[in-house]
Order: sequence, then C-alpha cells, then structure tokens
Amino acid sequence: MTSSNASPEPKVGQPSTTVDFLRKPLYAEFDLMWGAPQYTSWIDESLSWKETCYLGDWSWLPDMRFTGPDVFRLFSDISVNTMDPFAIGQSKHIIHCNPDGKLIGEGILSRIGEQEVAQFGQCVHWTNYQLRKGGYDVSAEPLEWTNLHLQGPLSIYVLERAAGQSVRDAGYMRSTPVTIAGHEVLALRQGMTGEIGFELQAPKEFLAEISNAILEAGQEYGIRRMGAKVSMLNHLEAAYPTVTLDYLPAIFDEWSADFRDYLDVQLSDAYGAPAFDLFYKVAGSFDTDDPRDYYRSPVEFDWAGRIKFDHEFIGREALAEEVANPRRVLRTLVWHADDVLKLWGELFRKGDPLPDFMDMPRERRGYMYADQVLADGAPAGVSTSRGYSAYFREMLSLAVIDVDHSEIGNEVAVVWGNPGTAQREIRAMVALAPYKENRGRVDLSQLPATPA
Repeated sequence: MTSSNASPEPKVGQPSTTVDFLRKPLYAEFDLMWGAPQYTSWIDESLSWKETCYLGDWSWLPDMRFTGPDVFRLFSDISVNTMDPFAIGQSKHIIHCNPDGKLIGEGILSRIGEQEVAQFGQCVHWTNYQLRKGGYDVSAEPLEWTNLHLQGPLSIYVLERAAGQSVRDAGYMRSTPVTIAGHEVLALRQGMTGEIGFELQAPKEFLAEISNAILEAGQEYGIRRMGAKVSMLNHLEAAYPTVTLDYLPAIFDEWSADFRDYLDVQLSDAYGAPAFDLFYKVAGSFDTDDPRDYYRSPVEFDWAGRIKFDHEFIGREALAEEVANPRRVLRTLVWHADDVLKLWGELFRKGDPLPDFMDMPRERRGYMYADQVLADGAPAGVSTSRGYSAYFREMLSLAVIDVDHSEIGNEVAVVWGNPGTAQREIRAMVALAPYKENRGRVDLSQLPATPA
C-alpha cells in the first residue's frame, strides 16, 4: 500500500466514551494467549529468569514490515524517538503519543534494511492507520515472524548451544543472525526481565522446530517454559509498564473515534471475534468519570530519555513542558505483608463482608487494575500491575506517584476493592522501579565460557 496525501495533526477534544463503558464486566482470561497456565509450577517458572532461564512465546503479538523511501519520515513524524542514528540491525523502543503527550502505544522497531523496518506490538495499528491517512511513500505488509523470548542469566549458554556459535559480541538492542534447527534466526538482544535475554525472530512456519531445539539445548541448564500465569510478572519486577495493564491508550477522545473504529476491525480480524472490549477494560479502586485519567505519558514511566526533540512529532510541545516539570514518577510499591495476610484471612471469617479477591500471582483478566494510592489520607497516585514475587516473597505493584510523595522509603496506602465494595487500605512502601537489579546490559564477552 502506498499513500500520498498529507493529513493535519489531530485535535484533542472531549472524551467520547465513559468509564462506565470501560468498567463493563468481561469474563475472559487475558493470559490464554500464552498457552498453558503453568508447565512446572508458576513459582518455579517465576524463579527461572533469575536463576536459570525460560522460553516464552509472544508470537501472537502483531508485527508488520514497512518499506519505502519515506519510512523513516513516517516514524519520525509519529514517534518521540529520533531516527538518526538508526543502524541496520539496531532496534528501538518506539513510542507514539497523542498531541497532549499521552501514550497511544509503544513497542519495538527494528531496522532490517536500507529502507525497511519491522515493528512489533499493538502499536503497529497506529502506524498503519497514520500511513493510510496519506502523505508517505511507504508500503506495509504483515511480517508473520516468531517472537520467542529466551530470558535469564543462563540464556546465552542455551542460545550458543542451540546455534553452535558464539554470540558474545551481541550489543544491547542489536540483532545477531544465527542458525537454529537449520533455520536462519535473528537473535535480538534485549532484557524484558532485567536479565540477559534474547528475542528470537524467524518465519512462524518454523516456530515449533526452533522452540524444540531451544528447549532441548536448555535441558542441562535448567530451562523452563513460561506459563501464562507468570507471563507478566517480569514486567512488574523489571518495571516495564504495559498497555492495557498499566495504562489505557490515549484513544478515547473525540478526535480518535475514527482510529477506534479502525482498531476494532483490526483486533476482531486478528482474534476472530469482537476484541476491542477484550483489551480495553478497567477495574480497581481508582474512581473517575474521565477515561483520560487512565492515560499516561512517557515521562511518568521514566522514558523521558527516549524522547528526542531533534524533530517534529505528535505531542512534542506537551512533552517538552512535562520533561522540564515532571509531576509524577514511576515507583514500585511494596505492599505490607501483614495487611495482605489480613485481607486473605477475611475470606475465612464468617459474617464480615467479603473483600474483592486478590488473585495469585496476579490478576489474570486483561483489565487495567488501577488502585488509588493515598499519602496522609489524600490522593497521591495510582497503583497497577499488582503481583506476587516469589523471588522477593513480597506483593508488589507499579505506581505513578506525585513527585512530592515519591521519596524512597515513604509509606503510603493502597485502597483495595472496586467502587461499591467493602474497600480496605493496605499499607505500602515506596521503592525504586525497577525493584529488581537490572543485569540485562552486562558485557557478554566477560562472562565465563561455561556457567559457574
């Protein structure tokens, strides 16, 4: 598809949907897309990416190839990221915002040729929508690649065993070509777990062969398969906020009604049923009448370093102001163990109103569970992605919190329970995000030839 008619920057207006719509019940389990809930046990699997490694399959995520002389102008116009420099084989955490500087989507963008990139994640729909509006000599087509995550401190040894070659010169967010099970694979070095990690990309027709070869090579290193129950715990421990779980895309305004219609069609085609409702729901104690209160900016998520003001892009003016004067920051909240245990104890105490259930290790429905954070009894932020870390043996959550209350060690309270239920306050301590030490960027050339 080639387009040639330029379109103006959209105008942000009033919200065109209601929070009542977003709170509509949904009886579906978000994590079914990852396969079995657990393969050994969710505790064992959640420990693997700190102690050994795991293989997870994210191949269900959409991907697209964009090609043409205007491909970098397209992404420059709609992304906070700079396209200069951008080397072949390099990948970027690509971020798209609305004119108010609020996130529409983000994902991975990899340069795979002179005028060719591959984009991974739900954000491909925003890019393709902007392309269809016109003004760019660019073609787009589904890529249909695997998206296998090999993550953990021993992942490099598994990859080298499966590929029969060294990858010690692999740079962070750079791709290295390898051969696995007789097939050419791009091994993108990244670290979604805060550990050494690789994303293995190849045509989907070879998914089973490549997966089996990795699992076979990993047997002596204690490899685990990633079950659905733990699929998002690494994003919590390593502080990678995620669309629909930690923020709603900034698309519930009047100006974005056309894009919502387009997105509804794309999601329905991809998942074989009306899917817009599946991805965009809210729950939790945070109570508001305005869906825009569930929007977030890249500054709030500590992604300001990715914003480059060397080009014009949607949201530039708003983000320049926020970078200079941030109002909220990303933190981890460590929930008070006694308060959590008391909540669970109430499930067995007859007579008192039952609390909302706190699922383990995390909520399995694809809601944005947004809970009110209080400091000295007053609103101070919003907590999301609540989950139990077996590694730390603590209940954790991510939170965007007012700068004035963000000091490490501060005590706050999280309000647990949906509006209209018997809510409880759970004490929590403000901690760094990421909570887990980030070991994803270690110098691979300095690692021993075999695990210690």
